[in-house]
Amino acid sequence: MHGLDGKVAIVTGGGSGIGRSVALSFAREGVKVMVTDVDEKGGAETVRLVEEKGGTARFFKADVSNAAEVEQLVRATVEAFGALHFACNNAGIGGPAAPVGEYPVDGWDKVIAINLSGVFYGMRYQIPEMLKAGGGVIVNMASILGTVGFATSAGYVAAKHGVIGLTKNAALEYSSQGIRTTAVCPAFINTPLIQNNLSQEVRDFLVTKHPIGRLGEPEEVAELVVFLCSDEASFITGSHFLVDGAYVAQ
Repeated sequence: MHGLDGKVAIVTGGGSGIGRSVALSFAREGVKVMVTDVDEKGGAETVRLVEEKGGTARFFKADVSNAAEVEQLVRATVEAFGALHFACNNAGIGGPAAPVGEYPVDGWDKVIAINLSGVFYGMRYQIPEMLKAGGGVIVNMASILGTVGFATSAGYVAAKHGVIGLTKNAALEYSSQGIRTTAVCPAFINTPLIQNNLSQEVRDFLVTKHPIGRLGEPEEVAELVVFLCSDEASFITGSHFLVDGAYVAQ
C-alpha cells in the first residue's frame, strides 16, 4: 500500500489481540509504531515481535482513561520519531454483564472512561500533532455493538455508539485540514478478551451469531485498519466499517 513507509503511528491497546496485529501490520508497511498499553509485558512482547520482523517500535505505558497520560504518550511519540501521522485508538474492555436496571455504576464509569473517553483523549492530543505534520489518519476501534444493541452490555454498547459519533464529528471538523477519521466495527474476534473471559460454551454460542460460521481473527481487522491509513483510502473519512462475518446483516 502507498503512503505508509516512513510514517509514524500510535496503537493503543497494542499489547495483545487486535492492537498487536495492527502494530505488526503497520510495521510490515514501514511504519514506525509507538505501542501503548497498561500491560507492560504484553507491550514489550509486541515490540519484540515487530523488531523480529525488521520493523521499528517502542513501548510507552499509558492508561487511556487518564488524559494526562495520553498527552504524555503523544508527546513521547513525537519526541521519539519526529512526528505523528496515524493513530489506531483500539484500547478497550468488555465490562460487566447486567441489565440496565441492575448495571453496576462503577462498571459503567470504567467502561465509558476507557472505551469512549479514552478515544476522545487520544484524538484530543493526536489531532494537533497531525496538523503540524500536514495531515494524518485516525482509525477508532468501534464494534458491531456501536451499530446494534446487545442485552446485558449497556456500557459497552453505549461507549461504542459514542465512538462512531465522535468519529463522524471529527471528520466534519478536520477532513478539510488533511486529517481523515474513520471507525472499524469488528464482530466477536478471537482475542485474549474473548479467550480469557468467556467459557467455551459462550464462545460456541457466539460463533452461531456469525453467519460465516466462525469468529474473526485479529489480522482480518488489522488489514482494514492499515488500508484505511493508506493513500488508497484517500477519499474515505467519516465512515464506519463492519468486519463482522454478516453478524449485522441478520
